[in-house]
Parts: sequence; structure tokens; C-alpha cells
Amino acid sequence: MATAARGRGASPRLAAGHLLFLALPSLLLALLLLSPRATAQAQPWQVCGNTGNYTANSTYQSNLASLATALSRNASSSRTLFAKGSVGVLPDIAYALALCRGDANATACGSCVTTAFQSAQQLCAFDKDATVYYDGCYLRFSNMDFLDDTTSNDNELILMNSLNVSSPVKVFDAAVRVLLNATGDYAAANSTRLFATGEEAFDATDPTIYGLTQCTPDMTPADCRRCLGDILGIMPRYLSGRQGGRVLGVRCNFRYEVYPFFTGGPTLRLPAPSSLSPSPAPAPPPVPVNVTPTATPPGKTRNKTGIVLAIALPIVAAVLSISTACLCFFWRRRPAREQTPSDSTNVGDIESINSLLLDISTLRAATGNFDESNRLGEGGFGAVYKGVLPDGQEIAVKRLSQSSGQGIQELKNELVLVAKLQHKNLVRLVGVCLQEHEKLLVYEYMPNRSIDTILFDPEKNKELDWAKRVKIINGIARGLQYLHEDSQLKIIHRDLKVSNVLLDFDYTPKISDFGLARLFGGDQSREVTSRVVGTYGYMAPEYAMRGHYSIKSDVFSFGILILEILTGRRSSGSFNIEESVDLLSLVWEHWTMGTIVEVMDPSLRGKAPAQQMLKYVHIGLLCVQDNPVDRPMMSTVNVMLSGSTFSLQAPLKPVFFIPKSGYYSTVSSESYPTASQSTANVKSGAISPNEVSITELEPR
Repeated sequence: MATAARGRGASPRLAAGHLLFLALPSLLLALLLLSPRATAQAQPWQVCGNTGNYTANSTYQSNLASLATALSRNASSSRTLFAKGSVGVLPDIAYALALCRGDANATACGSCVTTAFQSAQQLCAFDKDATVYYDGCYLRFSNMDFLDDTTSNDNELILMNSLNVSSPVKVFDAAVRVLLNATGDYAAANSTRLFATGEEAFDATDPTIYGLTQCTPDMTPADCRRCLGDILGIMPRYLSGRQGGRVLGVRCNFRYEVYPFFTGGPTLRLPAPSSLSPSPAPAPPPVPVNVTPTATPPGKTRNKTGIVLAIALPIVAAVLSISTACLCFFWRRRPAREQTPSDSTNVGDIESINSLLLDISTLRAATGNFDESNRLGEGGFGAVYKGVLPDGQEIAVKRLSQSSGQGIQELKNELVLVAKLQHKNLVRLVGVCLQEHEKLLVYEYMPNRSIDTILFDPEKNKELDWAKRVKIINGIARGLQYLHEDSQLKIIHRDLKVSNVLLDFDYTPKISDFGLARLFGGDQSREVTSRVVGTYGYMAPEYAMRGHYSIKSDVFSFGILILEILTGRRSSGSFNIEESVDLLSLVWEHWTMGTIVEVMDPSLRGKAPAQQMLKYVHIGLLCVQDNPVDRPMMSTVNVMLSGSTFSLQAPLKPVFFIPKSGYYSTVSSESYPTASQSTANVKSGAISPNEVSITELEPR
């Protein structure tokens, strides 16, 4: 198997093969060419965390020993072969989770968990956070409470068979997806263990494909299926054409092979999907040859026919060659616009938007006819109202102002793009209403509102403990990476701030107003703009002063957002230097003096690991570098946030940009809750987009 890590840094240890590290956007890929039937039972794969270290014979190590005994016993005695728990009190409390494969027996399960605890402490020596994957079980322990977060599939590893299939790759990959989706559906809906196996007939070369899916039994069926859907979605990128592969995560995993690898019979058997089997090419119809009967002897008839064909075939071939050349010539001479049909919205896309259309009477009833008591906030693009649909679903309705300047058809075309953005950390578009001169966008409602309503409230900010703040920062980073690098649209947000990040009931962050700037004028979707839309304190210097923007502009805003979340201070206070010190200057001063803990939110002091806080501040400072080239890509930021095996480059002193009086006109920027921000209008020149990542990933 070859291995790859999605998440924290991984160091696979296998007995044979050659190790090759390749830097990828969001992971290290380690390829070890082994026999496709080699197992990893003797040698595990480990992922070492970065939440601190413990010492030998310490209280934390003693707590791990207690957890090892308890989880080994509980997992082997449970019908679900699953156990989790915690031992100790702060700051030495340890949390752990163990899961055995659903086809394991109780004795083997208990033995595997015991071995996993021993291996984790050897392979990730004195790391307080470690994950170990064996073929029959896996284990994670940490000093951070991760047990209740069933939606985060941390510490993922991708393992792939080194052999390629001999069948057509697309046909084989499609068959694997059918099998794993079927077993995933069964595991989520019909099994108390959230585990299922399956086999599927294929073809003569690879007669049968075998598959397995599993989630931790404490997940809801919906969360299990969503988790499996996420990891199945990365198959085309890493496992296409491979005879086998798997993705392992703390919450869910799958595996497939062209040989039996699980114990016992399959949970379900699938026939070869007829739609996936390549159909034989139809035999060409016989070409009739009409020969006029004459008195000519048979031999002479054949000679005459041969002469006719010898003359006719070259003529036909010449005509076809000339026709083909002419077609190629005119094809190349077509206007460029005709060669890019993807620029326009196709009928299917418009139909998908039509399916989201809501009647205005429904939205009026849902919002009490846009009653002021239901107003959540107002921004530069219009007001936002809370509503409840007839089925009980809570919604947030953004009522776009009449001055947005776009017609209905243009708005539909842009909404096609927004509707295609689907990610756990982006607010979901529920529907659209384009009636009676109204332009209404309907989103899912976030009960915890936006981050700023909690973070900057002296009483409410105590709700945001360290674990929640880490979850919020990491979630925003994943959402931004999707917008910048992983989605088909490559969106630059341009107004990322705490008031544009919403929190659901369990504080999962969701970026709002993503891509909406492109709804309000074509000049805003180029690399240089004469209309700067953003908020003081979050805008990158090159964007605020010259109108130059790229994905690195969002990275700057994300860095500011990290520092706000850690310190509990607003980045955009007074612009009068005599009255206050800006956030960047304050953080940099304490960073250089080695007193960064003093500027952290008072509610975090003594309750969060100092080393981890230091790392997050470090990453925040790298994101706010003055030169866009010096800021990392979001995929690199995610690697830095989740891994401990990478050295971080020393940041340079950031530059805080203070606008001159009268240089900008001020209007309110859009937001979900009420907030006042400023935008700018600047005349600017030209710049080329820059997406250079300067942070190097180094294996430990």
C-alpha cells in the first residue's frame, strides 16, 4: 500500500519498500511500493499531534495507562467494538477513543487496542496527541477534548495499492463508487455498528471488487453518511485506477480491494452494473455492392470491380482529407468567444436555479412581511430577516437593495455559481425569490449568529473556550481553502471578518456572503478593481491602497481574524494613533518581547496550552505579511494548523495601514447581524495575480 495523510503530519512505518515524500497542497504523500496483499497488522500508521508534550512517569502518562486498560476492556466487551472516555483533571486530563473493525472478534479487538496504546506512545514519543491505525483497530488519545465532535474526521490517512487495474479506469472507478456508496448507505441506515461490507461482480480481469465502510457508533446515521461522502469524494484525486485503497479517519473510513480482505461473508452483494460494463462495439453492417448483371464471365466481372474500386477509393480519400483540412482551418479561425461555451450559463444550470425559486408570498409569511422585529441586521447590500418556512425550517432572508444594478437574468447567472458552492464551513443557500422587483436570497439560519456577537461581549465570550476557538479557526481555514483551491469556481471572498462568519448550534463556523460581491458589478471579479469592497482593519494593504487583490488578500483577512479570536480584541478600533494602538502593532510588540500570552483573551489565560496559542499567533502573523508573496496559501495554512511536523518561517513585522482623512468614501459593508464597517473606492493600475506559497513543508 502507498500512504498519504490528510490532516496532521504522518510517518508511516512499513517493513518493506522505498519511502518518497512529495509535497502536495494539503498533505505529505509517502509512497511505499508493497505487495497488494501485504497487511499492516504488524506495523501501524501513526499521526502525531501538536498539542504539547508530557514527561516520563508524569500524571498524564499515568492517565494514559488507565485509559489503555479501560478502553481495551470496554471495546472488547461492547457489541459495537467501540469505546471512548477520559481520565484525570486539567491540566493532565487525557481523552481517548478506540474502534475495532466491525468484523473483528472480541479477543482480537481488546488485544489490538492494548497494542495501539503501546505503539502510539513509542511512535509519537511523549506527544500528548497521537493517532495510530492498525488493520484491525485504531486509536486516538489527546489532551484536547475531541470526543463529542462527531463531525470532524481528524487525522486522515490515504493508503493506496501500488498496482493499477487492467480494466478501463473510468469503468472500474465507477464500479468502486457504486459499491462503496451502497455499503455506506447500508452501514449508516441498517447497522448498529455503523459498519458494512460488500462485494460486486465486475469483469473477467477483476471478477469481484470487495469493499468496507465504517463509522464510530456514536455518530448519527446522517453524520456517518456525510462523513463517508466526504472521504469518498477524494477518491478520484488519489485512488483512481488503483486495485485497492482506503481512507482512514478518526470518525469514518473505507477500504476496497480486488481480493477478499474482511472476515466472513459480505453484508450485501451487488451484480455488475450494466451501465458500467463496456458494451461491445456493434459489428459494421455489410456494404452492399450492386453489380449490373451482364454476360461478362465471372472472372472479368471481378477484375472490372477491382479497377473501379482502385480508382474510386483514392478519390474518396482525397475528398475526405480536403474536407477535414477545411474543417480544421475554419475551426481554428472561429472567434475566441465561440470556443469558450463555459462562459455562459447552460440550460441545466438555469433549471437548477429555477428549482430553488421560492414564492414571495411564502417569504412574506415566513418573515411577518419583513417585520422589523425579525430584522437580524443590515449591510450595504440590504437587510437580513429571520423567518420560518411552513415546514418549520428556520431561514435568514437577505433582501437585496434595488440599487444592485443587475437584471433578473444576470442575477440568475451569478446565482448558478453561488448555488454550486457546497461545503461544511459555508452557509448554505436554501432558495431564491425574484418576484415583484424583489431580489431575495434565502440562507440557512445560524442560531449562534456571527462570531463578533459573542467574541466582543465581555460576558458571552466566556462561551468560547480554547477548544471552540480552535474549532472555529480551523473551520474557517477549511472553508477558505475550498473557495480558493478546491471548488470549481475559485472565489475570492474580499470581505472576510468576524461578522461574516456565522456559528451553528454547536459552534461550527460557516462563512457567509461568499461570492456575493460578484453579484454587484463585473469590475469586481478581476485582479484590479476601482471599487474596493471591504472593511477597515481586515483589508490587505495592496488591496486597500491600490485595488490589487488575489486569494492572498483573503489570507491577510484570515490572519487578522485569527488574532481577533485569540485576543478577543477588535482589529479596527480608533484610527487615531494617540488614542489607541492597533491590534497588529500590539500583537507584534508582545511577540517580539516573548510576552504574547499577556495579550491573549483573559478568559483563555491559564486554560489553554501556551505552546498551541503561540503556534496559532505565529500562523496569524505569517498570514498578515505586508508582501502577498510572503503569505501562505490556505492549503498550507491548513497543514500548519493541523500538523506538528513542519517548521514555521519567522514572520516579518506586519504593516498596519491607516487611511488618510478624506481619501475614502464610507458606506456600510454587508453583514448578517448588525455591524458598521467601511468600504473604499480607489482608482488603481494593474497587477498580475500572485499565488506563490513561501512556507516549505519539511518532514520531521
